[in-house]
Amino acid sequence: MKNNNSLNFLVTGTWQLGLYLALGCSLVSCNTNQKETTGNATATTADSLASTADSSRTAALNLVPKEPKPTWAPEITPPMQVVLEQLASYKTPPLPTLSAPEARQQPSPTTAVLDVMQKNNIPMPPAPVDTTGKSIPVAGGSIHARVYTPKSGAGPFPVIVYYHGGGWVIANLDTYNASAQGLAEQVGAVVVSVAYRQAPEHKFPTAHNDSYAAYQWVLKNAASLQGDPKRVAVVGESAGGNLAAAVSMMAKQKGAMVPLYQVLVYPIAGSDTQTKSYQQYASAKPLDKPLMEWFFKQYLRSPADGNNPMITLTKAPDLKSMPPTTIINAQLDPLLSEGEMLADKLKTAGVAVNQKTFSGVTHEFFGMATVLPEAKEAQAMAAADLKKAFTK
Repeated sequence: MKNNNSLNFLVTGTWQLGLYLALGCSLVSCNTNQKETTGNATATTADSLASTADSSRTAALNLVPKEPKPTWAPEITPPMQVVLEQLASYKTPPLPTLSAPEARQQPSPTTAVLDVMQKNNIPMPPAPVDTTGKSIPVAGGSIHARVYTPKSGAGPFPVIVYYHGGGWVIANLDTYNASAQGLAEQVGAVVVSVAYRQAPEHKFPTAHNDSYAAYQWVLKNAASLQGDPKRVAVVGESAGGNLAAAVSMMAKQKGAMVPLYQVLVYPIAGSDTQTKSYQQYASAKPLDKPLMEWFFKQYLRSPADGNNPMITLTKAPDLKSMPPTTIINAQLDPLLSEGEMLADKLKTAGVAVNQKTFSGVTHEFFGMATVLPEAKEAQAMAAADLKKAFTK
């Protein structure tokens, strides 16, 4: 889903902003045709940030759906439903009926959150990070990355390599800007957000190989990014969660430094579309069963690729070598079962796992902390686990 509007998160680590931190520290900014540039924005005062946060919380609590709850989600929270109603208002054709290039042009959940915020007068403050663009060499060409660097604090910072979602087919760095920027702000880390090549133009395992190449590039270039090459974690959402976990596996297999930690947010962890959650939430939004099947068809060379351990993570032969892991799942999501299964498999293999399923929310909720209390809690959970790993 191509979208030039960015969800931008704002956070500082000072104790005076406790109210803002409690809110989840996320606000949306409308930056059209965003470019990676090094900025010198004026610092915002603690009082003004707290005031902005309070206004955002009040607006979010007043979000009221217009329609009855969907039959597939009687437990859905009102703010989550408001976002989905806004998304439905665009009357986008079902993505599986479109070509991949057409699908990338459609409004995304990011678009919906931005519009909900605008309609409810939720303010959009500046962001305390600088962004720069980098070109990363990969087999057959190069890929783009956006580097987020905290404006405050002294480096070398810990480093997070972030992989966006979109089924390996749609979405881009702007669509998932919220998560990458939020991690940089809340963790106090340099975040390298990777624009891996997408299907069907680039089939499996291109996105996986690009993701690993980006990780290797970060290890070699961390110092030039004000980062610490000994403190590197991987984070991903949905297909990006799959890529992050695959990078950890590939690092072990290739004898490279394994990420210090990994955060997998509703990861694609298997190709079985007959699980309990696939059946229960076959008609869920924004991700449903037909869309996931379309993603697999676009990315995999053949159904046999679905059994590859880099796709079906639970079949990996050496899960015990995976780094400590946080897994965040949404209740109203076809991917719930495989995410919880992956957590169980990792625990059985002896990996330290912090897993939580957030009730009443859907796939893509993680980047919606301005309007969803569950998202602010999920972000805080991920940030706390990463900070703890980086300070050991």
